[in-house]
Amino acid sequence: MEKKRILFVSQEIAPFLPKSDISNTARKLPQGIQDNGKEIRVFTPKFGSINERRHQLHEVIRLSGMNLIIDDKDHPLIIKVASIPTARMQVYFIDNDEYFKRKNAITEDDGSYYNDNDERSMFFCRGVLETVKKLGWKPDVIHCHGWMANLMPLYIKKMYHKDPHFADTKVVISLYDNGFSSNWDERFADKLKFDGFDKEITNSLSDSSYENVTRVALKYADGVTIGSEALDEVSMSLFEEATCLKQTFLPEETQTKVMSEFFDKVIEEEVLI
Repeated sequence: MEKKRILFVSQEIAPFLPKSDISNTARKLPQGIQDNGKEIRVFTPKFGSINERRHQLHEVIRLSGMNLIIDDKDHPLIIKVASIPTARMQVYFIDNDEYFKRKNAITEDDGSYYNDNDERSMFFCRGVLETVKKLGWKPDVIHCHGWMANLMPLYIKKMYHKDPHFADTKVVISLYDNGFSSNWDERFADKLKFDGFDKEITNSLSDSSYENVTRVALKYADGVTIGSEALDEVSMSLFEEATCLKQTFLPEETQTKVMSEFFDKVIEEEVLI
């Protein structure tokens, strides 16, 4: 029987970035799911604070070299890879000098959010999908960690749904206590329109707050889980509103087994959209 394939797409992963709910889960859960008999791939942004020499990152030439157009501008896609030997796990990094070669990952020194985080999210999600296609690896489930990956259900269900590579792919979002507090760029919906999204999507995302972007994403997701034990009120409300399959917070000791079964349920569930 062919192994089921789970693609983990995370805003951050330990040990490349400091420990957090997201980075710890994105480090340990893929390993556990792999040990549980499933095939995995793991992707994350290559933020400038990640030390390439220390973690032995190197560019994968055969996967790099593509340009992605975001808001009518070409942006080179660079793919790097590193291993976590103790986990027998490779991590692929989505890189681009303009979007990710900065000292901080998400915010300026003063704590304000980067004004192009919407484009960085778009580039990250599309970069993952285009790279997975180049790898010739068809995921059964894409599991998203952190808001930078939360546009993934929209791309899978509205942009890549006719692509045979992703025709049967399901998407799960994990909600963490890490939402952004200021709206994305006011032209976010226009950028999505240029990317090819229809009016249903662009109209629904004229409000680019964390709450609304995540609510719209969950409308197209096949599953949602709680990733932080102490989830903020907005994210908990979004979880309760969601109509897809749900999984509440799991302690580390039971996470692998329950999530492996949850992925099986998501794969078997009929797509309603």
